[in-house]
Amino acid sequence: MTKIVTFGEIMLRLTPSEPNGRFIQADKYNVIYGGGEANVAVSCANYGDEGVFVTKVPAHEIGQCAINALRRYGVNTDYIARGGARLGIYYAENGASMRPSKVIYDRAGSSIAEADPSDFDWDAIMEGADWFHWSGITPAISDKAAELTKLACQAAKRHGVTVSCDLNFRAKLWTVEKARSIMAPLMEYVDVCIGNEEDADKCLGFKPDADVEGGSTDASGYHTIFKQMAEKFGFKIVASTLRESHSASNNGWKALIYDGNEFYESKHYEINPIVDRVGGGDSFSGGLIHGLTKWNDPKKALEFAVAASALKQTIPGDFNCVSEDEALALAGGSANGRVQR
Repeated sequence: MTKIVTFGEIMLRLTPSEPNGRFIQADKYNVIYGGGEANVAVSCANYGDEGVFVTKVPAHEIGQCAINALRRYGVNTDYIARGGARLGIYYAENGASMRPSKVIYDRAGSSIAEADPSDFDWDAIMEGADWFHWSGITPAISDKAAELTKLACQAAKRHGVTVSCDLNFRAKLWTVEKARSIMAPLMEYVDVCIGNEEDADKCLGFKPDADVEGGSTDASGYHTIFKQMAEKFGFKIVASTLRESHSASNNGWKALIYDGNEFYESKHYEINPIVDRVGGGDSFSGGLIHGLTKWNDPKKALEFAVAASALKQTIPGDFNCVSEDEALALAGGSANGRVQR
C-alpha cells in the first residue's frame, strides 16, 4: 500500500444551511471539517492508499470531531498532535450565477499555527513513506508553521520521499512579497509542483498568458512558464488546473502537466451546476498523487486527477467522496449521469 503523508491545518467550516444562502441571512449553519492537505489525505484514502494526515488540534471535543471526520474516511491520524487553544474556523458562502462564493477566516492562534518542532517526530512520520504533500496555505498560517513545513520537507528528503506542493496562494493570509520570500526557498525540496495561474504568479513570480476573469484559459500560455519553473527549481513535474469561470455556478475545467519532456492537456469538462467548488484543487492534487504513484504515467494520472476533481465539485463539503472506479469511469467517457441501478 502506498503511504502518502500530508501536513497542514484542518478547520471547522461553517456554511449557511440554506442552499446558496448569504451570511447575512443565516441563522443556521452546516458544520463541515476540511482543509487543503486534509482533503488530499481523504482523497488518497478513498483510492486505497494509506493517507496519513499530520497536524495539531486542541485536546477538547471539537478537536476530536475533526479527527473523527478524517477517521470516517480511513485516514491515518496517528501522528496528529493534541493541544493548543483552538481549532481554526472559516465561514464559506456558496455563490450562484454571477454572485461569487466568499470565505471569511477566523483561524489566528489555532493549534497548528502555534505548534512547535517538538510536537512532531518527522523521521518517524516519514519512515516507509512514498510521498509527502503540503500546500502554500500551511507556511502562510504562521512563521512557526513555515518552519515546520521546512523541517518536514527536510525529513522527507532524508528518507527518499517524493515531495509535492500545491502553491495555493491565499491573499487573506499573506502578501505577495511574504509569499515569495517563504515559498521560493522551500521549492528546493519539491519534486512535483502544482498550482493555477494565480498561484504561480503570486508565489513564484511566473505569470502565464491566461484571461481567467474573462472566462478563457489557453493551455499554450502555460508551456513556457512550466519549462522555466522546472529549470529554475528542478521540478520533475509541473501541473496546473485551468478553471474557466463563466459564473459561480458554471465553470469549465481542465488541466495541464509537464514532465520535463512533454506537455499533456487533459479533457475539458463543463461543471454546471457546481455544487461546491471548495476542495476542487485539493481533489486534483490527491488524484494526481494517486495516479503518479500507481501508474507512473503522467498523461493517465492527469486524466484521472481532472475527472476526480470535476466530480468533487458536484459534492457538498471539502472532502472528495469519489472512488477510483468512479473517477476512471468519467475519465473514460462515462459522463451522462444516468441513474445506476
